[in-house]
Parts: sequence; structure tokens; C-alpha cells
Amino acid sequence: MAEAQPPTIVEGATTGDIEDEVPVAKSAEDRKAQAALSSLDAPRDDDISTTKDVDQDAVRKAMDRLAGKGATNGVLNKKEDETKVAVKKNVKVDPADIALLVEELELNKIKATDLLKAYEGDVTQALKAYVTRVA
Repeated sequence: MAEAQPPTIVEGATTGDIEDEVPVAKSAEDRKAQAALSSLDAPRDDDISTTKDVDQDAVRKAMDRLAGKGATNGVLNKKEDETKVAVKKNVKVDPADIALLVEELELNKIKATDLLKAYEGDVTQALKAYVTRVA
């Protein structure tokens, strides 16, 4: 036969749910807070509709404002890409300057050449720009 239960236990009194274990709030303020917290966990029927009713145009405008003026998240527009190609000049670079950058900055020849071309062959400007950019 089953063992005798202590007198404080009533048969079928608890279901083991969390709500049964939560003590009842004493004041009205505590009851309001408890109701608000329990409503956060309760599933609602309108949850599905709120995720789908996003105004895509408003979201895009907001993201553009956050990104800043003219930012395209790393993607160049076709017009900007064409102007970048047109702006590149044919700059002659001294091989001694390339050797200096390769030895002092530990760059490869291609990167050293690109750095010098970006500063129109001026070694001092290229060095200053590289040092301030890296530091």
C-alpha cells in the first residue's frame, strides 16, 4: 500500500505549473506588475501580423539616414565608379621611392606603388598618410 502523506499535502492541489509556485502579490501595485510580466510571456494572436506589417519604404529611409549622406554600404554607384576611373592619373613613380617604402614600411611593391600614386609620387606625403592611417 502507499505511504501516508503528511497532513499539509492535499491530493490534487498542485499541477506543477510555474503559476502555482508564484506567490500571490499582496498589494495592488504588485498585482499590476505581476500581470504585466505575465502578459509578456503569453502568446498573442496579433504577433504574426505585426512582423509582416513593416513599411519597407520607411525602413529603407531610416537606414539611409543612419548610414549617413551618400553612404551605400560599400557599394559604389555606376556613376561614381566611372568617375573614379576617370580621376586616376598616370603618375610616374621613382623606383627609389618604391624601394624606400618597401624597405621601411614592409609593403610589397604593388602596394607601395599604389600608395605613391595616390599621393602623386610624393614620398613624404605617402609616408605621413600611411603612418597616420596605421596608427
